[in-house]
Amino acid sequence: MVKNFTLLIFTILFYNLNAQNKQIPSEIFWNSLKNHCSKSYEGKITAGGKEGDGFTGKRLVMQVLSCESNRIRIPFYVGENSSRTWVLSKNDKSILKLKHDHRHEDGTEDQVTQYGGQAPNQGLENLQIFPADEETANRISYASTNVWWITLDEKTFSYNLRRIGSDRVFTVEFDLTQPIEFSSKPWGWKQ
Repeated sequence: MVKNFTLLIFTILFYNLNAQNKQIPSEIFWNSLKNHCSKSYEGKITAGGKEGDGFTGKRLVMQVLSCESNRIRIPFYVGENSSRTWVLSKNDKSILKLKHDHRHEDGTEDQVTQYGGQAPNQGLENLQIFPADEETANRISYASTNVWWITLDEKTFSYNLRRIGSDRVFTVEFDLTQPIEFSSKPWGWKQ
């Protein structure tokens, strides 16, 4: 009886200690991404690219430019176009949100901007999924069925888009093993 009781106590303590030490997947993802702050990487389209799409044949660079406690900003440069920034934020439940900040050269917001979505849960430590939110559906009706996802591991960061109910797909992958020198800033950049 004492042996069973001791085993029960040990099991409860071990389970509680293990549960307390278990990291939240979105926090692991967040911290892994923050490790790349102030670094830039070159990328390539691996799905959905086609001649004349505005991306194919251009130099593609991501720059983990700003890492705050609850916001990470990642400009995405397409050739000479510095209009795009992926903005990741997290709430007090460690749920991540992705927004697309599009700017004109003078820094003013583009008409199509601030679209994206919030992850439905804490995701995985190497994958976060963002279905289009209501704001996106109201702002850009054709994007209401968009699903974006980001994958992240030691070697690769990928940004992905799939428009459900269509053949629209886009993936760009960045080699995290080869940081590049890159000093540009996105249009409208303010600290």
